[in-house]
Amino acid sequence: MTFRPRLLALALLLSPLPLLAADAPAKYRSAQEIIDAAPDGDWHTPAAENLLYMELDGGRVIIELAPQFAPEHAGNIRTLAREGFWDGTSVYRSQDNFVVQFGDADADEAGKAKPLGSAKTHLPAEFQRAAAGLDFTALPDRDGWAAKTGFVGDFAVAGDGEHAWLAHCYGTVGAGRNNDDDSSIGAELYVVTGQSPRQLDRNITVVGRVLEGMELLSTIKRGPPPMGFYDDAAQRTPIRAIHLASELPAGERVPLQVLRTDSKSFADAVEARRNRVDGFYKRAAGHIDLCNIPLPVRVLPN
Repeated sequence: MTFRPRLLALALLLSPLPLLAADAPAKYRSAQEIIDAAPDGDWHTPAAENLLYMELDGGRVIIELAPQFAPEHAGNIRTLAREGFWDGTSVYRSQDNFVVQFGDADADEAGKAKPLGSAKTHLPAEFQRAAAGLDFTALPDRDGWAAKTGFVGDFAVAGDGEHAWLAHCYGTVGAGRNNDDDSSIGAELYVVTGQSPRQLDRNITVVGRVLEGMELLSTIKRGPPPMGFYDDAAQRTPIRAIHLASELPAGERVPLQVLRTDSKSFADAVEARRNRVDGFYKRAAGHIDLCNIPLPVRVLPN
C-alpha cells in the first residue's frame, strides 16, 4: 500500500502526456489556400507605365515590363506601343515546347517592313545587370543554372553574387535578336510557352513576363518544324493592338494585383509547394525549382 503512490507517480512520469493544443502539428495548407488568405497588404498593383495590354481576338494578354533589368529595351517598347507599332501585326511563330513570337512578320523584307516611328534602331544588349542595389528574395534550394535564384519584385531572377539576370521561365518575355548581341530593339518579342529554356539566360535580353492571359498564347496552334514559323500567313494570330495601360483612363485599366514576392504569404506558399503533404503526395520533395513557382495574380472586382 505504501508503494502505490510512488508507483502511480512513476507511472505518470513514464506515460506519454497528451499533446497540448499549442503543440499540435499545424494543419497543412495548400499554396492556393495560403494565397487565398493573403491579406491585402501582401498584394501590390504594378505600375501602369510598365504594363502592356496585348489585344487578341480571343482576349487580352497583360505583360509587365522589367525596366530594372532592361531599361533601354523597356523604354523603346513603350515608344513602340504608344505609336501603335504592333497594331495589325501578328503572332507569326509558335514552336512546340518553346516559344511564340510576335511582331512584324515582314520586318526583314525591304519595302515591306513597318516603320519604327521614333523608336531607337540600336540598343545595347541587356543580358544581365549588377546585383548590387537589388532587393532580392532568395529561394532556399540550389539551382543547376545559377549560384543563387529568387525574386526581385515580380520577376524570377538568377545570379552569381556579382551579376543578376532574369530567368527564362514559362511566361517570360524576351527580345528576339540576330547573331550580334546588340541586334535587338524590342520590336520582335517572344514568350516562353514550353519547358523553361534556361540555356538562353544571359544570351538574350529579357524584357518582362506575362501576368495574365498566358492561356491565349500557349494554346496557339503550333507552326511547322523545325522553328514553328507559319508558311501560310493566314495561320498567324492577328494582334489587334498593343498599348500601355498608362495610356488608358484609370477606369479602363484592369484592376490587377500581384502577390508581393517579399511577403510572408508568398514565402509560405513556396514552402507549401516545396513540401506537399496532402492526401495525394506520398513523399514531400523538399525542393523547388525557380521556374516551378507561379506568380500569384488576382483581378479585383470593378
